Amino acid sequence: MHISEGILSAPVLASGAALALAGTAVGLKRMDQHEVPKVAVFTAAFFVATLVHVPLGPASIHLVLNGLVGLILGWACFPAILVALLLQAVFFQYGGVTVLGVNTVIMALPALICSMLFSRLIKKNKRVSALAAFLAGSLSVLGSGLLAALCLALSGQAFLPAAQAFLVAHVPLGVVEGIVTAIIVGFLLKVRPEILEVSVPLEQEIE
Repeated sequence: MHISEGILSAPVLASGAALALAGTAVGLKRMDQHEVPKVAVFTAAFFVATLVHVPLGPASIHLVLNGLVGLILGWACFPAILVALLLQAVFFQYGGVTVLGVNTVIMALPALICSMLFSRLIKKNKRVSALAAFLAGSLSVLGSGLLAALCLALSGQAFLPAAQAFLVAHVPLGVVEGIVTAIIVGFLLKVRPEILEVSVPLEQEIE
């Protein structure tokens, strides 16, 4: 899903950088000091999950886990994803520094929106929380694919075929991400529900 350097137009790059800066500033402002270790852990999880790339046109796709990061970190998903993408750009040349803002917005904005829509449902019963986690994981990836395709389309008609391929490729990836996110959220609800800001495991709550 990383868009490479030298592809996007200057207005798209500038808009992405401005949005990423604003989102990161809000995320840092809302982050409590005691949340820093949690943010660091899920920054590392995102960093590792997005290292396995499958080339697709001028970009690539991979497991993202942005829906999971959004559910757990909320606004802090912006600085977490920004740091992970910066490290990948510096050490592995994935994406690039000039497209860092755009790539951050592509992955963090859908994650934040899905967090706002589904995080409260995670605190319901097991079936509702599993469905909410699946939808958050799936829709975050599909939203990211849509934003990436939009950025490519806005940068020139030559990228329209790649933009269409992006959207199609992210449909099965969205299903996989939804399943993975639901499994991880279910596990966390059993062993560390406080990570999801649930005071007690759902199984105990039901009993």
